[in-house]
Amino acid sequence: MPAETSPQMGTAESRYDTIAKWRSLSLLVACSVMALSVWFSSAAVLPVLSREFGLTATWGALATSAVALGFVAGTLSSAALGLADRLDPRRFFMASCFVAGAANGAMVVVDPGGFATILLRFIAGASMAGVYPIGMKLASSWANDDRGLLIGLLVGAITLGSAMPHLIGAILAGEWRATLLASSALAVVAGLAINFVQTGPSYARAPAFHARYALQALTSRPLRLANIGYFGHMWEIYAMWSWVGLFLAASFATDSDLSNPDRLARLATFAAIGAGAIGCLAGGLFADRLGRTTLTSAAMAISGGCALIVGFFFGANPWLLTAICVVWGIAAVADSAQFSASIMELSRPELIGTMLTVQTSLGFLLTIVTIQLTPIIVDLTGWRYGFAYLAIGPAIGIMAMLRLRQLPEALKLAGGRR
Repeated sequence: MPAETSPQMGTAESRYDTIAKWRSLSLLVACSVMALSVWFSSAAVLPVLSREFGLTATWGALATSAVALGFVAGTLSSAALGLADRLDPRRFFMASCFVAGAANGAMVVVDPGGFATILLRFIAGASMAGVYPIGMKLASSWANDDRGLLIGLLVGAITLGSAMPHLIGAILAGEWRATLLASSALAVVAGLAINFVQTGPSYARAPAFHARYALQALTSRPLRLANIGYFGHMWEIYAMWSWVGLFLAASFATDSDLSNPDRLARLATFAAIGAGAIGCLAGGLFADRLGRTTLTSAAMAISGGCALIVGFFFGANPWLLTAICVVWGIAAVADSAQFSASIMELSRPELIGTMLTVQTSLGFLLTIVTIQLTPIIVDLTGWRYGFAYLAIGPAIGIMAMLRLRQLPEALKLAGGRR
């Protein structure tokens, strides 16, 4: 006969599981923040490199795009080889952090404007394929009826990590070598700390990647509309993250009353990007209640509006401009996790891995276009209109999500809340 379990024992086990869950998730969030600090480290030091070595915004765009291209290459390779299942996810995460930290740190000993720097940025981006998706997998292993919240929590950590180099730069007074080495050190610490994260009870093998079914991401109407919504989101967000720091630095430099405009611009940039973590949490909390198409459409309407108007406040009061950028940063990422959740809910179970890989890869390839395009437009029109074209993405994304809302398949989203 099986032993009986008393109510007190069941309560104690449940309490233990809850403690283990949030202890592991808290540590996972901290590791993700530290590891992702290498992503935008080149963008954070670009103003200093521009003055010291004469590097242009075009070089900055190339360096940031190399990270995105590396991430796509790493994601496709990892999916095709099934690395997330062949390796312990924590060891995979650790090794990726070590490689990313080494590649990022090596930038201090090579020519900042040379090919070696671009190659190192590509390697750092490829390494992130073992951090971003693996972090999501570990977080999802603890999900019960709070998947939207947990995914939002991880995207929030990734957002905060992307903002970290700007805070580091402000603390270190813009010393670019120290900034790069500090972000590399954080990645190494993350790689060590991840070993203390437990996997949750629902941890399972990653859905396999089936290249022959990849086109269904575009040929299936519900999936196509969800992906178009995601592409609209990606059209805007990484260009905003890449260039808002230079935008704020240029704007603050016009104010003769500011005693240290560079440092204030770095802090403002950290606030603008890092505030997106609030948007991620809010999106995760409300999407399951309001519906995925409702939340994503509202977020894109706000972020697209900010992209249209923010340039008109160039040179305006620094506090006002920072406030607008903070609202932009919150809205621009509030919908991010919900596009992935939509794909998971709309896909056949055996094709979830393939559909998520296609969505992520195409989305990050698209970011390369806007990262490269923004400095060209700024050169032609100035900062007043430099970000306005980014609103095209959210506008298209809203139309796609509202059309998805009208389909019968939309009842699969957020338990029927669309």
